Amino acid sequence: MKNSRRRFLQIAGVSALGLGAKPVLNAFAAGGAAGPGFHVAQGESALAAKQWAMVIDTRKLQTAADLEPIIEACNKIHNIPTAIENKNHEVMWIWEAHYHNAFTDKTNNFLNEEVEHRPFLLLCNHCENPPCVRACPTQATFKNANGIVMMDFHRCIGCRFCMAACPFGARSFNFRDPRPFIEVNNKEFPTRMKGVVEKCNFCAERLAVGKMPACVEASNGAMAFGDLYDEHSEVRELLKENYTIRRKQTLGTEPSVYYIV
Repeated sequence: MKNSRRRFLQIAGVSALGLGAKPVLNAFAAGGAAGPGFHVAQGESALAAKQWAMVIDTRKLQTAADLEPIIEACNKIHNIPTAIENKNHEVMWIWEAHYHNAFTDKTNNFLNEEVEHRPFLLLCNHCENPPCVRACPTQATFKNANGIVMMDFHRCIGCRFCMAACPFGARSFNFRDPRPFIEVNNKEFPTRMKGVVEKCNFCAERLAVGKMPACVEASNGAMAFGDLYDEHSEVRELLKENYTIRRKQTLGTEPSVYYIV
């Protein structure tokens, strides 16, 4: 009896956490159930991979001005609010950070000054072993067959367990309705509502119609995207030819975003 009552309270507690989260229209649902059955509708020219990965050549991104068009491209396409006055309520899919904030496990007292002061782009790492997926009680966050860690806004109850599980701070929570803070509304991508978690999706909707991620297109060659398990892909060629690092690699999540330094 006690165990049954405890189980009921646990379920009730999770439900209560999501009372403020209203369902959000998801433009990617191709019919059928959400969660594991949820998928992005694939066009005839859709790009496919076993594990999508990204390589960022930080040598080509020397100043904050170099990063601005990349961040702006992502913000515009994905209806990310950019005019929220409270910094604690910022929603970020891709953003700039200092080396010591990005690579907390790769610091030393005599780091090359040029690298140390170089701006770094951060985003969801679409880990091969994502802890956020295991933490989500509703399967609102899940991993696609192509390695992309997705968000189903319909299923998100706002419990933020995935945010606590993510070691990279790659998820944002909509503490308030983000729609009034969207400067230009892209009708082809769904807007979200208060109480929903969101993050970078590697532009899954663009891959489905044969396009590269918006940030990659806006990077002027500083970012590459491809199949990590295709030895002839651009990302694999870059990994062979350059020394790269990843964020918090020792945690075992296997991040799919690599940085050339």
